[in-house]
Amino acid sequence: VQLQASGGGVVQAGGSLRLSCEASESSSDSTIMGWFRQAPGKERVFVAAISRRGGSTQYANSVKGRFDISRDRAKNAVYLQMNTLKPEDTAVYYCAAGVPVLSAWSQAGVYRYWGQGTRVTVSS
Repeated sequence: VQLQASGGGVVQAGGSLRLSCEASESSSDSTIMGWFRQAPGKERVFVAAISRRGGSTQYANSVKGRFDISRDRAKNAVYLQMNTLKPEDTAVYYCAAGVPVLSAWSQAGVYRYWGQGTRVTVSS
């Protein structure tokens, strides 16, 4: 499974961006899709994840209420709507897919497939 992320860019604080990630195929080992981000000089951290049918989601506390994750099963795609962006949201955003158990959705190590990353820069 190959993941292709897009939608990054430069935006002013308070603005919005929508990231997209399309998978090359639907696979039984990529039912959970998520987003992680890595700021310069920092570790990759969890942002959000969504179940196969979209009925369950998880968010990092830092983005709750501002970001919304969704998916389109027909397109094998996952989206991240980012609103009220802050300078601290600046990072490279990576989409990921795998089959982690619910309690492990936030752990990068359990995802099998990764996209190439898309850069988001939020200016103050």
